[in-house]
Amino acid sequence: MQQEEFKPFVPADKVVPEITVTSVVVGVLLAVVFGAANAYLGLRVGMTVSASIPAAVLSMTIIRLIMRRDSVLENNMVQTIGSAGEAVAAGAIFTMPVLFLWAKEGLIEEPGQLTITAIAMCGGILGVVFMIPLRNALIVKEHGVLPYPEGTACTEVLLAGEQGGSSAKSVLAGLGVSAVVKLIVDGWKVVSSVITIPVKGMKTEFSGEIYPALIGVGYICGARISSFMFAGGLVGWFVLIPAIVTFGGDTVLYPGTDTIAALYEAGGASKIWGTYIRYIGAGAVACGGIISLIKSLPTIVMTFGASMKDLKGGSGVDSKRTNKNLDSKLLALIVLAITVVLWLLPAVPVNLLGAILIVVFGFFFATVSSRMVGLVGSSNNPVSGMAIATLLFSTLILKASGLTGAAGMVGAICIGSVICVIAGVAGDTSQDLKTGFLLGATPANQQIGELIGTVVSSLTIGGVLLLLDKAWGFGTEELSAPQAMLMKMLTEGVMDGNLPWTLVFMGVFFALSMEVLHIPVLPVAIGLYLPLELSTTIMLGGVARFFVDKYSKSADKNSEANGGILFCSGLIAGEGLIGILLALFAVIGWDKVIDMSAKFNTGTVGAVVVLALIVALVMRAGLKDSGNGK
Repeated sequence: MQQEEFKPFVPADKVVPEITVTSVVVGVLLAVVFGAANAYLGLRVGMTVSASIPAAVLSMTIIRLIMRRDSVLENNMVQTIGSAGEAVAAGAIFTMPVLFLWAKEGLIEEPGQLTITAIAMCGGILGVVFMIPLRNALIVKEHGVLPYPEGTACTEVLLAGEQGGSSAKSVLAGLGVSAVVKLIVDGWKVVSSVITIPVKGMKTEFSGEIYPALIGVGYICGARISSFMFAGGLVGWFVLIPAIVTFGGDTVLYPGTDTIAALYEAGGASKIWGTYIRYIGAGAVACGGIISLIKSLPTIVMTFGASMKDLKGGSGVDSKRTNKNLDSKLLALIVLAITVVLWLLPAVPVNLLGAILIVVFGFFFATVSSRMVGLVGSSNNPVSGMAIATLLFSTLILKASGLTGAAGMVGAICIGSVICVIAGVAGDTSQDLKTGFLLGATPANQQIGELIGTVVSSLTIGGVLLLLDKAWGFGTEELSAPQAMLMKMLTEGVMDGNLPWTLVFMGVFFALSMEVLHIPVLPVAIGLYLPLELSTTIMLGGVARFFVDKYSKSADKNSEANGGILFCSGLIAGEGLIGILLALFAVIGWDKVIDMSAKFNTGTVGAVVVLALIVALVMRAGLKDSGNGK
């Protein structure tokens, strides 16, 4: 029986404004804002969140309520362009900081704006272009099969015009709260940023940061995922660290250069974590990423095969506005041009083999990414697993081809960077095209919007990375850049053969144990890899979500467009933006001027009060939607 044709909100025979000066300008501004905020968040905690929902809400507010324009497709174009910034940032910050770290070690020259922009732009454009021929197979033919959660939620937000004002208030309120807290903690420095409780009997410590973005991440992820991350942290800090210190004693264990007892005496549990546990965590994260990739193989093969059949058969010429994509010949020319750019542009240190690997891996992982976000949403898209697999494979191939040392490692990281951006942008493009499919947008216009957002974000992400590196440096307490540190560790280890493989394989078998127990590997592995102070606060956000879900009577309490999640999206954006501002202050020397810690500091007591206040505000925002709040 033939499937009934889907009827979108705006009929195919009706033409309404989509790409306008207003939608492009507002969309570009949101792309820059969410790109910068997510870059900061990713470098702080090693994960990013989807910007599609808050971008859609702010689009509604600006376009419909403030500017009094009434085109749902114009609003959709704003969120399409705006969410591209988050996708480019997510791909860039997982890998590119490695180049800065190598520059500080004297292996290479510091990457400039052109290098970062070129890598991000090539990856972003390929991510959009590779997704376009997949649209018919994944968005149209699989409608009703692949839910595309963020894309569907964006549709709900954009169609609920009368709710736009209250929804926007939730985002803006979260942004304001987070901005004030970030200024108090890291600007004026009148409150301690970390609460630490020594547990001397176990030779470790319990700690938690008080940053709003971490609570926001925990709330958005939910109690289940947050608890897995916290469990990983507990294993690291209350099992492995006490065991290493207790049994290690006077042993000198590689990669440490001093006895374990001396390391603990000098830096406490944090020193043991930095010397040993992060390698165990790295092995667990790498294994978890590869496991998620292997488990996706049936889906990957099926999707890839279906996409190839669709391409081979050709989509033909469809006169319907809602079925018009960018011309396939143009897409082929773009792919060819970018391959040549990657090969010949001096700012991108990739040879012809590397450029070909990028195109092959890129299209393959764009297919994977597009299918996975359709099934489980952008938050569960195994981008890290794809990046790790690409990095390991690329490093081995480049090493075998004779490209070794710093040149081989830089080539591998550049390949991994472009692939990471491709996967992130392809997933975001899929969600946006799903929203457009439901609303009745013109696909070609949306694809142009994605390209605009990608190009603008690529131009600005370099400045953000250069600013953050100059202010604090990557791999520091302020910007731990956990994903980038993992990529650096793996690349150097494979190229030079100097990884502490015993520790790495401890992590691998820990991850395999989690898989045998049917426990989600990646959240636990990330908790093991990150400092406990991050996992603890993320867990608090998850607990807040648990109580909101338990006591909320709202039918849409699990929707990605409810008040609590929108408030937490604001918390993340606010901290990210003030973080960028404080980085600018640090570069020009104003950070010392606004520092009030010498005159007034509430210490741990103030930190506890601030933390409790943030949790209370998050729960209030979550319960308010259900009628349980005021």
